[in-house]
Amino acid sequence: MTGLVAVIMIFSIPIIAIITDHYKTQAKIKHKMIKDEIELEKLKHDNFVIETQKMKLELEQMKLEEVKDETKFM
Repeated sequence: MTGLVAVIMIFSIPIIAIITDHYKTQAKIKHKMIKDEIELEKLKHDNFVIETQKMKLELEQMKLEEVKDETKFM
């Protein structure tokens, strides 16, 4: 009985170390993935802001062109 307990304890330590290492590796991969997702969301937001500013400028330009056209007809 004592021998069985000793054998179980001897083999359980490396198994626990392997499982712990696996969980650490998974956590590192998840961390990197979340970091990349955050970077992607920042880029999406920046792109949205730039597109919005561009559309505002185009709208302003269209308004100015309309005013020019109206003055030409008068």
